[in-house]
Amino acid sequence: MQEFLKATDYIESEHPAVLAFVEKHLSGEDELSKVLSLYYAVRDEIFYDPFTADLQSQGFKASHVLEVQRAWCVPKAILLAACCRSIGVPARLGFADVTNHLSTEKMRQAMETDVFYWHGYTSIYLQGKWVKATPAFNIELCDKFGLKPLEFNGVDDSLYHEFDQAGNRHMEYLSERGEYADLPYQDLIADFKKYYPKMSALLGLSFDEEVRKELSVNNNS
Repeated sequence: MQEFLKATDYIESEHPAVLAFVEKHLSGEDELSKVLSLYYAVRDEIFYDPFTADLQSQGFKASHVLEVQRAWCVPKAILLAACCRSIGVPARLGFADVTNHLSTEKMRQAMETDVFYWHGYTSIYLQGKWVKATPAFNIELCDKFGLKPLEFNGVDDSLYHEFDQAGNRHMEYLSERGEYADLPYQDLIADFKKYYPKMSALLGLSFDEEVRKELSVNNNS
């Protein structure tokens, strides 16, 4: 288990910013309660924003996520893993390819597909088993898009929003990529360059503004 407890260049479980975040949000007496408090802090205090997908190695670090307070699924999963390791709970990074209908017009133009490769989650060792947790979509974003916020109880896997609140198909897992002690940065970047050559066009744009436009179009259609 030691490799899932130690700090790494990305999972900075000993970084002062991570320790301060944990101290601020940690609650509960037992291990399960503490992990749940950290899950919800990462889910809702760090806004989901794919337009911050800085693919330089610095952009994936837990401390960087806390600095900018916005991130997409992979850096948020890294932050949650760092928080868990900081309190002595083993955690690793999991990845899968999924279809995801939570997007905006500019995202669809840049990605040219509805497949999200390397969708990230955190796998946490609790009560004698590994449990999957996905802290990607904050509650405010879910409310805007009509999604049920993804809950986590520490016992059952919490992986994805299969349907929205209206019962429409929202997300579907296509294939698992496995779980890792640290970020497989080179493999991820190679696939992003292959599948998303136009993604850099999103950097610097306002995800909040694009969400507003998307919802306006959906409400008027």
